[in-house]
Amino acid sequence: MHGPAMTGWLLVVLCAAAGAYCLVRSRVGAEGGPVRRGQTRGEALMALGMAVMALPASVVPVPAWSAWAFVAVFGVTGLWAVAARHPHHAVGSLAMVYMALVMTTAQAGAGHGGHGGAAGLPVLTGLLLAYYAVHAVASGLRLIPAPAVLTAGSVPGAGVRAVPRPELLSACRTAMSMGMFTMLLAV
Repeated sequence: MHGPAMTGWLLVVLCAAAGAYCLVRSRVGAEGGPVRRGQTRGEALMALGMAVMALPASVVPVPAWSAWAFVAVFGVTGLWAVAARHPHHAVGSLAMVYMALVMTTAQAGAGHGGHGGAAGLPVLTGLLLAYYAVHAVASGLRLIPAPAVLTAGSVPGAGVRAVPRPELLSACRTAMSMGMFTMLLAV
């Protein structure tokens, strides 16, 4: 990833932790059966791919073929997401393919006397940034627990309904959206 090394390492830790949690969650058995476990595995792949892609380029040498591996893997997952009608996963895969293609042009520019910096399409980058900004805020708002409700005529504390705590998986999605937003800023 282009940009400050500290930002890259923070993204690596954040995305690797989210990916590891999603993998554990898919093995333990996410609610919703096999379809939900498949989605959770897709999120794990996305998070781990983001962790690898966020490795600072100045610290970790990037093989020339790595960008094409990202294009292949996330191109396939994007097709799967479209076929399974998971629009968020499809957008995420598109964004990963896009960033990988930007990596190939940056590597080609560095190899041919260019500056090697990122050179994405401003309109596409802007649309993806807007999508992930809205998704991060919306999923972050869903993490706020609803206030406890008192039943009519009850003593405070006696009739309070338990409000479920936000699921950690939702927090991982929010973190991944913020991570993708940050990575797109480097494009």
